[in-house]
Amino acid sequence: MARWTDEMGLRLGILVMAAGKGTRMRSGLPKVLHPILDAPMLGYLLRSVLGCGADEVAVLVGSGGEQVEEYLRSFPDVKTLWQREQLGTGHAVKVTRDWWERFDSLLVLNGDLPLLRPETLNDLLNRCRKDPADGTLLTFDACNPDGYGRVVRSPGGVRIVEHKDASDEERLVREVNAGCYFFATASLARVIDRIGNDNAQGEYYLPDVISLMTGEGMRVRALPMPEEEMMGVNTQAELAGVTRILRDRIALGWMERGVRIMDPSAVWIGPDVELSPGVRVMPNVQIWGRTRVGEDCFIGPGCILTDAVLGRDVVLIANVVLENSELCDAAKAGPFAYIREGSRLESRAFAGKFVELKKTTVGRNSKVPHLSYLGDARLGEDVNIGAGTITCNYDGKSKHPTTIGDRCFVGSDTMFVAPATMGDDASTAAGSVITEPVPEGALGVGRARQRNVEGWTSRRKKLERQGG
Repeated sequence: MARWTDEMGLRLGILVMAAGKGTRMRSGLPKVLHPILDAPMLGYLLRSVLGCGADEVAVLVGSGGEQVEEYLRSFPDVKTLWQREQLGTGHAVKVTRDWWERFDSLLVLNGDLPLLRPETLNDLLNRCRKDPADGTLLTFDACNPDGYGRVVRSPGGVRIVEHKDASDEERLVREVNAGCYFFATASLARVIDRIGNDNAQGEYYLPDVISLMTGEGMRVRALPMPEEEMMGVNTQAELAGVTRILRDRIALGWMERGVRIMDPSAVWIGPDVELSPGVRVMPNVQIWGRTRVGEDCFIGPGCILTDAVLGRDVVLIANVVLENSELCDAAKAGPFAYIREGSRLESRAFAGKFVELKKTTVGRNSKVPHLSYLGDARLGEDVNIGAGTITCNYDGKSKHPTTIGDRCFVGSDTMFVAPATMGDDASTAAGSVITEPVPEGALGVGRARQRNVEGWTSRRKKLERQGG
């Protein structure tokens, strides 16, 4: 989007307020860092804000500010400002004056607005650009306005009446103050230092700017916004409600782009996930991080994907946990497979029931059908791994690799004591403990010779009768 200066010849700054303690969250974590799906609350607002063409975006931090500042490192275009002492929203704007006076216009937003859509924000900025005012108060019609400051309109302008000060008639007003504002900075500078703190809390409140501007004869107005998008988050219950809304919004967005989600209310998809058309997602699926899913994949019920990459036509049957790993085209996994830490299934490879892979590559057309653990291993093409096979990759101090060549057959219950190797076309006998390399084309047998003890049962019973 074009910069605000390109369209107006004026400079726009956006100040995101994230300095409050959020005491009603009952948590040691700063409020704006509470996760929604798998991303901090603040990140959703910043994604919307950074696409609107402002000349600069700043986040004001205070309580728990070191943690917020650390998170903001992932947003290099965002400036961090500090409110060392939290004395109210008006004080917050006062202490950032040196920053916002460089701009012609200032948009002030609360940091707990994860539902604000970028298109809504752009529409607001366009309205303010086409019809300038000294001060613009953002409002919404609340289903339950209790506790909110009421917006009272009259021929003389608009004013904010706090709930505790409102008359019975004013309390019937449903339009409330959203706590967000758009200012002409020259007008804001004329009144900001006149905000007082003559109240029970001894704090400076930003709504007082609206009254001061009105008293100066400046043009002040109230612009309605969608209630859902201006919903703040102050409690864990409100956080859960916002999370459900974003869950449904994200799922609907993917369905509009050709993804089939059988039950959107039972699927959780993070904001950084990318899905391709034709993907089918069954109930009770979670997809997190920077997961990428190719066309026509099937993600069965109960699967959890985190930072995973799926090629085309991948099938996850059910209850697959996939972490930081890749499944190439037409690979298949599950049910109840755990694939983690940089593992990779090449095209048409298979990891089946109760299989765990860690830092393991399963080659093209190779199969690990069931009940196996492979760690730090590399399998070639067309390999078959028998049930119960494990790599003994840890010696108590270090991890060691296992390398299996092409077209190998590994018998059931084989244990590879790493470092271990098998050449191409090699096999192991069932129940073998492999401690030496198995050459190309050879059969590795590493088990004790069977010995049958004749008459064992009758001798044992005789000893039991004798009390032995």
